[in-house]
Amino acid sequence: MFDLLLVNGQVIDGSGLTPKQMHVGIMGDVITYVGPQEYPAHRVIDAKGLVVAPGFIDTHAHSEFTLLADGSAEGKIAQGVTTEVCGNCGLSAAPLYGEYLERREVDIEEYGITERWQNFSAYFELLERRGIALNFTTLCGHGNVRGSVVGYTDRPATADELAIMRDMVADAVRSGARGISTGLIYSPGMYATAEEVVALTRMAVQTMKGRPAIYATHLRSEGDWLLESIDEAFDIGKMSGASVHISHLKTAGEENWHKIDAVLAQIKSAFQTGMLITADCYPYIASSTDLDTVLPKWVYDGGASEEIARLQNIDTRRRVLGELQLHPPQFWDRIQVSKVIHGHNEWMEGERFSAIAARLGKSPAEALLDVLIDEETRTGAIFFSMCEENLQRFLQLPYLMFGSDSAVRSFSGVTAKGKPHPRGFGSFPRLLARYVREQNLMPLQNAIRRMTSVPAYTFSIEKRGTIRPGYFADIVVFDAYRIEDMADFRNPFQRPKGIVHVIVNGQPAMLDGELTGTRAGRVLR
Repeated sequence: MFDLLLVNGQVIDGSGLTPKQMHVGIMGDVITYVGPQEYPAHRVIDAKGLVVAPGFIDTHAHSEFTLLADGSAEGKIAQGVTTEVCGNCGLSAAPLYGEYLERREVDIEEYGITERWQNFSAYFELLERRGIALNFTTLCGHGNVRGSVVGYTDRPATADELAIMRDMVADAVRSGARGISTGLIYSPGMYATAEEVVALTRMAVQTMKGRPAIYATHLRSEGDWLLESIDEAFDIGKMSGASVHISHLKTAGEENWHKIDAVLAQIKSAFQTGMLITADCYPYIASSTDLDTVLPKWVYDGGASEEIARLQNIDTRRRVLGELQLHPPQFWDRIQVSKVIHGHNEWMEGERFSAIAARLGKSPAEALLDVLIDEETRTGAIFFSMCEENLQRFLQLPYLMFGSDSAVRSFSGVTAKGKPHPRGFGSFPRLLARYVREQNLMPLQNAIRRMTSVPAYTFSIEKRGTIRPGYFADIVVFDAYRIEDMADFRNPFQRPKGIVHVIVNGQPAMLDGELTGTRAGRVLR
């Protein structure tokens, strides 16, 4: 007798094969039967007219702190996500030492987290004690490592510092990290040379001892220097021996949209040399990150306090304004504030920056600097900088997977703040509704494959991503004709339609469209 039996569903098992009507039996946390025969079970779920698929794997998440603050992960469970890959863009939960820990303290405190940790082992234990609704795995963030040892100063690491950083990476991998990630557009990652990144990535490869090691990168540029940044990523992969994963693949800025043919040619050429390359993206033409990323790179040197001091200094402020004036007027129309930290600025959330500047009675550049000073540089923003045609071409690439580029949030509580990008609540339903059902960019079973088994293989997530006997029972049941994202840029905290049941390690996290609050997720080392 099974603990749980799903009957009469159209099983899309994650392999890319044609759907078949079958029953799926679960005992404990494992799938033990997939076939035509119906057997007794303690609980039976009739999935007639519905798709039964492996739980979706979010290949690009940022839930290090929000998952610790609220392990219910409602925004992801409601999408059918059962596993997250975190530690992206050079930012991970650990290591946390020195100047880097000081910088992250405000983020940790923001979510009411009272515990502190320094390494992955302690963080994993803390997650497990708290309980989480989905499975969590991670990369080691290069920004954590450099920030903990070198700090936020624009200078090369010394030989001694590099040795300490190598030891940190080795400890992270031994603790369970699956590789290393960089955020080469962010401080302190932007100050690292390619040689430093190669040395640290090579250490990850060596510590994995024959198991695949990932080098995932937020490229040094996704716009003006996109092609050069891709070349750098491939060089790092080639010299370190790691497979290369390009995070949120895009052509940012209208002046760079034409580069897509060159990008695809670069990747094809690298494939032909035998290099292992994958990528992820989210199904939106707007990105989201910190508002201060529009500032010139030199402003960040030394960290947030130095950045604010430069924006307040008359001479350096004049220099920054001069560089910002190079942006055309429409540049400010394409930026929307998503998060502020001070109550008197909450009216800005959800507003375009051109409108904010007009209300403040200042030029957009002047308003930007004043807002960043007032908000202690902790303002979030959404950037409408991408092209729908290019997005559709990227989505069809066979080596591309899907990620939300978002932290887990719930519909109430400590994580329900601001006007975050709707991708945190709608990425996977949006892909299946808009790009599979409506635009027919790919067959449904192909989309499911790239949401499940392909990321499981790429990130070495064992016995997940496929509906098969002996695999863990992470399953999503949805209506392919009704599934639809409801979150938008003005009202992101909206649940999608069409997700009916979600099962994590054999336990229902959603039943009949209602979240159960069950926390059956695990840390996947």
